[in-house]
Formats: sequence, C-alpha cells, structure tokens
Amino acid sequence: MPMGPYPPYGFKCLYRHTCPYLDGLSTAWVMGEYQRAGDEYQQHLRIVDNFRKDLDIKNGRIRILERENAELKAKLQAVHQRQFKSNKKSDEENISCAAAPIKSKKRGAPMGHPGWTRPRPDRVDRTVNVPAPAICPHCKSDNLAPMEESAQHFQEDIVIQPRTVITRYLHGQAFCARCNRPVVRTGEGEILNAAIGPVAKSAGIYLRYRMGLSYRKTTELFRELFGLNFVPASALGFDRKAAARGAAIYEDLRQKIRASAVVHADETSWRSDGVGHYVWFAGNENIAYFHIDRHRSASAAKSIFGDNFEGTLVRDRYAAYNGIGKEWQSCIAHILTKAKEISREHALLPNTEKDAAIGPFCERVMVFCSQLCDLGQKLKSGAVPWNEAAKIEKRFAKKFNRICGQPLCFKPAETLRVYLAGSEQKFLFTFLRIPGVPPTNNHAEQSLRPMVIFRKTSFGTRSESGLKTHSIIPSLVQTARRQGVHPREFLQTLLTADTATAQNALYINSS
Repeated sequence: MPMGPYPPYGFKCLYRHTCPYLDGLSTAWVMGEYQRAGDEYQQHLRIVDNFRKDLDIKNGRIRILERENAELKAKLQAVHQRQFKSNKKSDEENISCAAAPIKSKKRGAPMGHPGWTRPRPDRVDRTVNVPAPAICPHCKSDNLAPMEESAQHFQEDIVIQPRTVITRYLHGQAFCARCNRPVVRTGEGEILNAAIGPVAKSAGIYLRYRMGLSYRKTTELFRELFGLNFVPASALGFDRKAAARGAAIYEDLRQKIRASAVVHADETSWRSDGVGHYVWFAGNENIAYFHIDRHRSASAAKSIFGDNFEGTLVRDRYAAYNGIGKEWQSCIAHILTKAKEISREHALLPNTEKDAAIGPFCERVMVFCSQLCDLGQKLKSGAVPWNEAAKIEKRFAKKFNRICGQPLCFKPAETLRVYLAGSEQKFLFTFLRIPGVPPTNNHAEQSLRPMVIFRKTSFGTRSESGLKTHSIIPSLVQTARRQGVHPREFLQTLLTADTATAQNALYINSS
C-alpha cells in the first residue's frame, strides 16, 4: 500500500474525532485499539508457546510411562512364562531346531569315564548257602549240569527292630547340706529327669533338621518302626533342649565366621507367626552359620560379621553387604542370570519399544560371565597357573569396558551396564587377585536350599524361641556335616556332655 504525503507542520485534521473513512469513529481511539490488539496478540502467542511447552512435557512423560508400562508387561509375562514354562517345545522352536540343528551334549558320563560300581563291603555278617537250581529260570529247561565254581553276591540291607531299649538307672544318693536335699550323678548315656533317651532325641532332631520331617511324621516313624510312643510336643521339646545346650557353640561359630579369610553370604525370606523375617547365611567349606532376623538391613549383616571383618566376602549385589569387609567378590552367576532375564524381557516388548543394541549386549555379557566362571574352575584345578591371573584380569577388564561402552535405552539393561562399568567393576575380578575366592556364590545358594525347603513344608515358625531354635540347630547340623562328623552322633553328644566336650566332638576331624 503506497504511503500518502506527510502533512505540513502544524496540521490538524478536522475529522480526528469523527473520521468518515472509519464510519465516524475517532482516529485516536482506533489507534489505541490497534496498539492494544497487538499487545494482546503477543500475549496470546506467549500463552500458546507455554501451552506447547506443557504439551511437550506431558507428551514426553506419556512416552516414558508407555515405555515403563511396556517393560512392566514384558516383565510380568516373563515371570508367568518362567513359572508355567512347558517342557514341550513349540512348533516354531521345532522348525527352527530342524532348520539349524544344534549338537547337544549326550546325557550321562563323558566318553572314557570309568563306570560306577558299588564297592564290595569290608565285612560279612552272615553267609547264606543257596543250592544250584534244578530248572533254568530263563528257558525252564531241566537239562542242567552242576558246576564246581560258586557265584558270590553281596547284598546290604538294614535291620529294623520294632522295640525300644528300656534302661533302669539305679542311682546312689548323697545328701548335700548346702542344697539341703539328696543329689545323684548322671550315668553314662543318661539325661536326668528325661523319659526318652539321647539316641532317640538326637535321631528325632536329625530327622527334623536334616531330613525335613515334620514333628507328626517323626512321631509316627518312631511309633511304627521302633515302638516308641511320644507326642509331637515332646519332639518340639527335643529341639528346645538341643538349642539351649548348643547356644554357646552357636556364638562361637559367629566368632569363627568373623575370623575367617573367605566367607559366603546370602539371605532368603522367612515367616514367623505370619510376619516377614529373613534367614541370613554366612559360611564356607568348614562352617555354617544361620541367623533369622526381622530385618534385611545393613545392621542385621553387621550383627553377623561385626564392624571389623577383614576377610573376603563372596556375595551378590545387595547393598546391605557394602559395609562388610574391604574386599568382596560379586557373584558372576547372578550377573549371568540377570542378563538372561533382561534378554527375555526385552524380547517380549513391542517392536516400537525395542532397542537393537540390547540383544548383542546381553549376549556378550552372558558369554563373558561364562568365561569367568570357567576361568575360576581352571584356577582352582591348576589348569591355569596363578601367576597369570593379573594379566588375565587386565585383559578381561578391557573387554568388559568395550562391552559396556555405549548407553542403552532399555532401563534394566542400562542399570546393569552402569553397574558393570562403574566403580565396583574391580569386585568382579577379586577371585583373580585373592587365592581361594570363587567367582560365584553358589556355595551360599546351596547352603540355604534346605532352609528354603523347610520353609515351604513348615510355613516358618511361630515364636521367638522357634526363631532361635531354627537358627542354632541348622547351624550345628550343617557345620557337623562339613567337619565330617555325623550330625546325629554330634547331637547325641550335645545332649549328654558338657559344652567343651560337645565342641571338641564337632571339630574332631579338623586339622
């Protein structure tokens, strides 16, 4: 639009307040409205920009929630598939296996492995002469020729005597002037004021804590096989008595744990009168220590290991162990299992949520962890000399850093990557720096397994005394087995002897 000529100096428009071109409106008012409209337009633009920013933020939040929702659905589906996984392969798996057959390991012993045969007994209690047959047991022929050579067959069996041995102890008495009462001494194999002897009590405790039998089944076994009758409450009393007599040895086990060079540790859930508790395990090849605690915290861990534990702890990634000891070995098997779970969960995500880098990352981590586990076995057997461990650690650390170099979009995989590439990476290779340290915590897992089975069959405990009993007796039973002492024989000694004698019997085979 062309601009008109500029008016001369001092010009005053006669139609300023009623312009005919503006339908009689005031030019000053129109100009003011025009300026205000511009300001309102800019304000509207700012409001639109703010709304757009808020919308972008909410869209980003929705995107994050959609991703988390997809991840949770994949995790839930993976959990259900793991619980109800069928042993039969699907048609797709069968087709893929037929297209690319994988040579699986043949079941049984490896080629060249010597066959297993039962060793011949070192004694013969009785001999039974069996005459030669008159008729062949296979073809029923009666044309048999006698042979001078005889055939030997050894058979081991048990002898069940459905009867009890009742012992009468005739005590000589003496009067104690201080106690003002007659007193007697304990006879050999006697528990004073107990109607049931130490062999039966120790066998009942053994059946309970080693074989996992309930109190009722224990009483049925004694009644039907040995003719010894007692109620389940009596079997409970056996446990209480053994726990009370073994409390001092149990505390000594805690001190031995704190003084050990290498200790495995793990924990699992427990129920006591419907309230959640945790069973803590600490031990090694020589001793075992169980502790049932209300909490799964660092304070519970320190109650076992103390504040000045100087050994090496073999453990998982649980943070409660972080303040225990200066050196520890992170369980490689747990990382391997975690990588498998992440790979399965990622495979269940929708295609729009998948990250192409997750599969190769998990595969490389699994291969790497398997190599570390194999390396631990070779170091233990001597196939790999110990003086090469430092070089191997540097090589594996560089390989690990290459695997964990790039960030990942899948949150569980990124969490694992950050841990593996973080400051605690050196604790993956502790077994390469300290002799006698394994790369996995399988020892603790296997040690806790009897307690897990016991929890499933008994549903936990009902009282504080039950918690104490189920901490002390399993510790003593497993320690006896690791010391090469029969648990039932040790329990019998525990019930009949003093603490020092019982403790010596527990470590009788130690060097």
